[in-house]
Parts: sequence; structure tokens; C-alpha cells
Amino acid sequence: MLNWKSLLNDGRRKSKGLAGGQESGRFEFERDYDRILFAAPTRRLADKTQVFPLDRNDSVRTRLTHSHEVSTLARSIGLRLVYEKESIFEGAELGAFLQRGIPAMLAAIGLVHDLGNPPFGHQGEYAIQRWFKDRKDVFLDGMSVEEADDFFTFDGNAQTVRLVTKLQILNDKFGLNLTYGTLAALIKYPVPVCGVNKEQWKKQGYFKSEQEIVEDVWSETGLSQGIRHPLTYVMEACDDIAYSVLDAEDTVKKGLASYYDLLRYLKSECVDDYVAQEVISKSESSSSSFEGAGLSPQELNECSMQMFRVFSITAMVNSVVDEFSSYVETFLSGGSLYKGIISVSKSAALCKALKKFDLEYGFKHKSVLELELRGDSFITEVMDMLWVGVHGRLDKTQKSNTPFGKYVYSRISENYRRIFEDEKNELPVRYKEAQLLADSISGMTDSYLIALHSELRPLYDSHCK
Repeated sequence: MLNWKSLLNDGRRKSKGLAGGQESGRFEFERDYDRILFAAPTRRLADKTQVFPLDRNDSVRTRLTHSHEVSTLARSIGLRLVYEKESIFEGAELGAFLQRGIPAMLAAIGLVHDLGNPPFGHQGEYAIQRWFKDRKDVFLDGMSVEEADDFFTFDGNAQTVRLVTKLQILNDKFGLNLTYGTLAALIKYPVPVCGVNKEQWKKQGYFKSEQEIVEDVWSETGLSQGIRHPLTYVMEACDDIAYSVLDAEDTVKKGLASYYDLLRYLKSECVDDYVAQEVISKSESSSSSFEGAGLSPQELNECSMQMFRVFSITAMVNSVVDEFSSYVETFLSGGSLYKGIISVSKSAALCKALKKFDLEYGFKHKSVLELELRGDSFITEVMDMLWVGVHGRLDKTQKSNTPFGKYVYSRISENYRRIFEDEKNELPVRYKEAQLLADSISGMTDSYLIALHSELRPLYDSHCK
């Protein structure tokens, strides 16, 4: 049986055994949020794709605006839970610790949840996976199938764990040195690649390189493989809310569909759903009130969409608060809800219909597919070029010591190279090479990747072909 006292462990790996508390007026979970906010990878999210790559419309969301919205939703739900449902946290330290700690932890994991995502969104993940699979003979020659699967199924969630625990070096080996509670809650999928199951946890949550760290986190919080931290469900639900509702808003902002297209779509998809029909009714009533205000068609479209956003988010947040409260005992008993809270909530049909709308009107639009294709090519070709400087560097073979190999290796983050070259890193050489390549690509922004491609391509063509 899990308990909240352990799950809200505010100790840190660097100062293991020491009690948490307050420093400079902040609780430890509040410090976690601040550390994430001021970290360089967080700022880089401003130039990473959410849905629409390289969009010139400043009002269309990037990974950074998406992450801030997920963080804000999570904090809001956390505040409601600690003030309206305090009894569900039986066994936790009450008062200021709970009232400030839960919202802060949820805000932190909401802000950090996409930190490891590569450029060009999920298309970037697919490009990385495919690059490694296309060269599987090289990698399977130097490591086990299970180790190679870390890269054949590369995932941004696992890269997030790696980034905050190792790669984002301050002055030691502990990364951002987040609290045990926050680290446990940000692990979205509590299994390694060998534990992935389409009927249960569909993705890996951490790489072999971070396995010891994750096991330490679990031992300090009472968790274990396959058992997710209860608050992770709240963050996941907020991510669902954000990309179902807000991606629909971006689709409308880009002119790929109108507010009226959205309502017609929901009416056909959610005929018998009470929550969806109520959101539609409120939205139509609000839109009618705007019609006599002398607004242009575009202004009316945008104002109506903004109110739809308010009504739909409110409905979903209410359902998450209720469902999480009813499932807490299940989570504390070690039970899992593999499809998430939204899937069993009163907002399930609305969320599902919105995601379907996003896919059909937004993600599949020709302009999006074309830019995703370009991003795929950029990632593939930059990986080809970086590989020249990475492959064989540790054992001084291949082309890594050619002029181009030396130059391209120097263009990789010094932090990442230091970890790669660390003699205490006992992972297979081929694993370390693959990981340095994945670290490098996933740490780039969309614009930096394109600029690096433009810089390296002529040099690669003249020296390596």
C-alpha cells in the first residue's frame, strides 16, 4: 500500500537522508518548479514544435506555451484537490506543506513533461527511431537487443528523465537535483523498454542509462516498476485537456477550420453526450451575444472560439477533480488506469471527439504534412553528419578523427560530450555512441537544427563523399 508521506518525499538525491522543509520562504516542491523554469532546456521549448512546425503566427502554440498551459491547469487542479478534497491525502503532512506542495509539484511536472521532446514534435521521435532501425546491424553488433530498443523506440518521456537527472549539469552529476517526489511523478510510464505492453504501459519511461536512478527514486517513494505515482495521472489529464482543446483552437487560428466547423463536428460526434452538448449549448449562447457587437467575421470566429475554450476546459477540469478523487484509493493500492483519468471521466466523449477533430482538420492538413516531411529530412541528415564525429571516437576508429569528424564532434554540447567520455560510464561503447547522438538531436530546437544542417551540409559533401 502506497502512502502520501512517501509519495511526497521532498528529499533530494544529492542530500539523501536530509529532511526537506523551507528555504528562503519556499517549500522544496516550489524550488523544483523554479529550477525547471530557469533551466535552459525549458527556454528552448519556445522554438520547438507543438503541432504546427515553424509557424509564423505568434499566437499559435509552441512546446513552451503548451507546457505552461499544462502546468497552469495542473496547478489549478492541485489547488482544488487540497482545498476541496483534503481527505484524499490522508497520511500526508497537512497545512501549508500540502496546500502549497501539491499544486507546486503538479505545476513542476506539467512544465517539465515535454522537456525531452526533439525538434518537430512527434515526427522528430519517429525520425530518430527510424534512423537507428535503418542501421540496426551496426547497433546490434555492439549491444543487446534490449539495449538497442532504447533507441529503436526512442521516446521524449524517457529523454526528459535523462535530461533532468544527468544532462542538465549544474556543478555535479545530479542534474537539476529535483526532489524524489517530483522525479517519481514526472515518470509518465513506469517501465523500461522491456516492460512496454500495448494493453498496459504503451511506452518506455526511462532508458537503461537511468535505471539505477529510477530505482533509487522508487525506493524512496514506495513505488516500483509498473506502478505510477498518483499525481502523474493529473498531469497526464492536463496534457490531454491542453492538446485536445487548445490544438483545436490553433487549428481555427490558422484558418484550417472555423469555429462553426468545430461545433458542427462535435454535434455529429457527441449526439448523446451530456457534457459535450452542454459545452456546445453554452458556446452557442455566448456566440449569439457577440453577433450584435459589430465584430468582423474573423473577430466573431476568434471570440467564439475563446469562449468555447473556457467552457470545454472548465468541464474537463471538473471531471478530472471528481474522477481523481474517486480513484485515489485504487492508485494507493497499486492499481493502474492505463488509459488515463480522462478516458473514464464524464468528459471522455468530448475529449475523444476533439482529438479526432484535431487529427482530421489540423494534423493531416497538407501544409503540416509538408513541414513534417522537411523536418524528418533535416533530422535524418544531421544524424548522418554527427555520426561521422561520434562513431569510433572512444576506440579511435572509423572517420571520427578526420577534419570533418573533429569539427562536427566539437559542435555537440560540451555537457553531453563530457558524459559520453566519462570513464565511469560502463555501458557498451555502441550504446554510448547512440545515446550521444540522441541527446544531441533531442536537445536542439527546430531553428537550430535547420541552421546546423545548413552549416554542415556543404562541409560533409566536400569531405565525406
